[in-house]
Amino acid sequence: MTVFDICGTNTYTARELAVLLADRLAAAFAERESDYLGVYFLATLADTTRIQVQPNAIPGDHGEDDLYEDEYPDVSVLLLVTSPAAAAPLNDELSAVEGFTRLRSSRS
Repeated sequence: MTVFDICGTNTYTARELAVLLADRLAAAFAERESDYLGVYFLATLADTTRIQVQPNAIPGDHGEDDLYEDEYPDVSVLLLVTSPAAAAPLNDELSAVEGFTRLRSSRS
């Protein structure tokens, strides 16, 4: 089973959230850049959990930004977590972050 979680915040920038989570989770976030996502931060934990921090506003056509998650236009920063199973310790750490909201969770 794979668990997909999307969380959001307006309290931090993507860079600030990546630094905060790096300290809390003892994870190394690498700064990446893509034409589709713009600048984002990626960490992979020992259990293969993948954590991506990115702005909700992503580069769009003709110089205008699009929203990665258009269901949440008022959320400025997203946290995308893909894990091999539900991880209670990780969820506890994320829940303790001020200004953080779980937007969606699914399992496959």
